[in-house]
Amino acid sequence: MGSPNRGGSTSMLVESFVKGAGEKGHECKVLNVCDMDVSPCTGCVRCGYEGPCVLKDDNDRVRSALLASDMVVFATPLYYFGMTAQLKAAVDRFCSYNGSLNRRNLRSALLSVAWNSDGWTFEALESHYRTLVRYLNLRDMGTVLGAGCGTPSMTRSSAYPQKAYDLGRSL
Repeated sequence: MGSPNRGGSTSMLVESFVKGAGEKGHECKVLNVCDMDVSPCTGCVRCGYEGPCVLKDDNDRVRSALLASDMVVFATPLYYFGMTAQLKAAVDRFCSYNGSLNRRNLRSALLSVAWNSDGWTFEALESHYRTLVRYLNLRDMGTVLGAGCGTPSMTRSSAYPQKAYDLGRSL
């Protein structure tokens, strides 16, 4: 999860997804990269795309969790038509274990919320997500894109928490 707002709209979708997946017997681990020290990738490629990364920070926790998982869920509020900088920094660091991640054939999903409700609001984020799915050999299980969810009360009164729950239950 890449939301710096505890208890915000993104957290609401994540909690709903986790509840649904948990009811189906899945164990979920939520890593909020906003509470972690994950430095941006420097592009040095000393990792050789298979690690170890020369940067010593909490990315090792992200790496361990992903390589031990069956699924990755990207959860982010939409900040200026893309994922948050905190989540993007963690995603960029995937390059240090790119081969291992690609071979996992993980399932994936995207959860996002935005104040804007125009039809094109999520286009750039969706395109980025589809590129990650393709490049990392992920199996997309679905998306929940909460348009018009600018505040927790707006999100709470929308259909999106239920959609996130349903997505989790569908696994």
